[in-house]
Amino acid sequence: MPVSSRTESRAVDQDRLVSIYYKAARIFHEKGYEATSMSDVADAVKMTKAGLYYYIESKEDLLFHIISHGLDWLDTEVIEPARALVNAEEKLRWIIRHHGQGLCRGSRVIPLLTEEVSSLSARHRQHIINRKRRYFEFVRTTLEELKTQKKLREIDTTAASFGLFGMLLWLPRWYQPGGRLTANQTMDHLLNLYLGGVMKNGSQGSSSTPILKKKKR
Repeated sequence: MPVSSRTESRAVDQDRLVSIYYKAARIFHEKGYEATSMSDVADAVKMTKAGLYYYIESKEDLLFHIISHGLDWLDTEVIEPARALVNAEEKLRWIIRHHGQGLCRGSRVIPLLTEEVSSLSARHRQHIINRKRRYFEFVRTTLEELKTQKKLREIDTTAASFGLFGMLLWLPRWYQPGGRLTANQTMDHLLNLYLGGVMKNGSQGSSSTPILKKKKR
């Protein structure tokens, strides 16, 4: 097979795989993971079970890759760009706004499936827990940096980190696209609410242009 054909084939397979993730996530959410059979998933993605097993090894493997897909997005679109920011307050703002906008505009069911992590095998479960813990520690470290700079109120950074994730991860349950508030307006309100609660200067005093770290040569 020519190189270009192999590349196109991999791209088509990846697109098909992502489509399977989204459709399977929806049926897992609607029926419940334990109550959903592989036949249900195959019907939802309009494939035979044999065709489905070309892409995945098992129902548990599918759940693991769906959750991992959501975390991959988080790494690429939220965490990595935030790490490139110099200013701790800008890091925090980036995390809140971009994670929140992704939850408002993206799949509502994939983030909710993180609640099914207990259904994963011990190895897969620990892998997901470790990835989530690294994100949590990044947020807490950012808050600790602000605390060192005397910019935080008298709050516990662990509690503040859990509070932030609680606020963000509840978004897919209540936010309605096409409703009274746009995703941007919603995140404006939540930014003001959170920063007003944890920062001494509230939601004010931030530069509008994030400063990126210079790459080492």
